[in-house]
Amino acid sequence: MNCTGKAVNERHCNCTYPGCPRHGVCCECITYHMKKDQLPACYFSKEQEATWNRSIDYFISERNGKK
Repeated sequence: MNCTGKAVNERHCNCTYPGCPRHGVCCECITYHMKKDQLPACYFSKEQEATWNRSIDYFISERNGKK
């Protein structure tokens, strides 16, 4: 996919998954994670994202201060 905003998006993308083909291509990333009932890395802090747990339940528990 030709993403005109990829260079700008990559500066803000906190995904740490090595070799991710969707890095900086937000529309593809969101679609990919929606199909898996997950949220993309940009919803998580750097520490949370490093767990690679993209589940909605994890997101909610972290937002509510529960671990």
